[in-house]
Amino acid sequence: MTNRTGRRTAIIGGVRTPFVKAGTSFRNLTALDLGKLVVSELVQRCELKPREIDQIVFGTVIPSVQMPNIAREVGLATGLPKEIEAYTVVRACATSLQALTTAADAISAGEIDCAIVGGSEAMSDVPITYSRPVAQAIVTASRGKTVVDKIRAFSDVSPRDLLPVPPAIAEYSTGLSMGESAEKMAKENGISREAQDAFAHRSHTKAAKAWDEGTFSKEVMRVLLPPGFEEAVVEDNVVRKDSTLEGYAKLKPVFDRKYGSITAGNSSPLTDGAAALLVMSEDKARALGMRPLGYLREYAYAAVDPNWQLLQAPAFSVPKVLRRAGMKLADLDLVEIHEAFAAQVLSNLQAFASKQFADEHLGGAEPIGEVPDGKLNPNGGSISLGHPFAATGARLVHQALRELAARNGNSALISICAAGGLGGACILTRE
Repeated sequence: MTNRTGRRTAIIGGVRTPFVKAGTSFRNLTALDLGKLVVSELVQRCELKPREIDQIVFGTVIPSVQMPNIAREVGLATGLPKEIEAYTVVRACATSLQALTTAADAISAGEIDCAIVGGSEAMSDVPITYSRPVAQAIVTASRGKTVVDKIRAFSDVSPRDLLPVPPAIAEYSTGLSMGESAEKMAKENGISREAQDAFAHRSHTKAAKAWDEGTFSKEVMRVLLPPGFEEAVVEDNVVRKDSTLEGYAKLKPVFDRKYGSITAGNSSPLTDGAAALLVMSEDKARALGMRPLGYLREYAYAAVDPNWQLLQAPAFSVPKVLRRAGMKLADLDLVEIHEAFAAQVLSNLQAFASKQFADEHLGGAEPIGEVPDGKLNPNGGSISLGHPFAATGARLVHQALRELAARNGNSALISICAAGGLGGACILTRE
């Protein structure tokens, strides 16, 4: 495929909240609360006049039934002009990457000039519903004209039907949770427990170093907690600053307790947080006198059979985006891979370098090659920083562009696996 045509999308700025474990600091906040905080901070940091914003593209993976279009609610709650149109996108863990590329397409086509994109997730505030028999009984009761009619509507409801129904953690198509699917990948691809633990230790060690050295100071905002606004959350609370390999070895497998290798230590945790980016056309940025952090050069998505290897789609989307951009892995200065599980990252890295994989799955093309350790996730990843599903894509993009600037580098690759057997990738440049 040829390169994408049209106006180039400039990424002007970004910000994220601290990422915190579900049930901790942000336990009383909703996805809308977090989205409002991060978008307000972004507009202020970029010193942008709100009337310049044409569109908000935002997402959340576990949505509230009260707010089906969180993008619109974020815009209204933030106090931005009500004339800014907004819509919600969802692509599981690649949701805010989808928000970015969707807005970029609109910019390229000349439909808009400027957009806020991102996502927020409040795993401390997941929607709890009831069974279908209870829902049907409630609807029937609401139509009843007498108390007897309303009570009779529940006559066929059993005690079992009254149990609350939390959001599904298993893939609808396979019946397996993401962790169970990652366990399957580890076994089929020969990814050892030792290798997974070593990668998790690497992630936490690099993240701790980045926090200690102030690397995230321009990426992460302070969040004052309501109602008193006296307690401030200033950094991620997932990072193990005392990480040791011996500590990971002591943890028991979660999904296959007898033969498994996936543990809480080599997986990303359930996380609350939000992230957002300001993007605009290159000529708009120039007209406003804004200096972009970088540009979106190319993107690609791919899908695999979820029954095969659920989180292996990046092994297809990454070669696709490199091909579209006319680049090779060696041309890149940085590679940021979403760390859902250590097993998933190691499986994809193995596939990138495998001639057998390329022959069997990429039509005999040459493998894209090995990712040098020095270019891979230099400041940690989702295992150590946390993974609020809808926010991770925007976090990866902003983090990569900041790191490129620190290295005086030119190009970076972003790779994200997502539920449903989906994968996304994009290439960012600074020229």
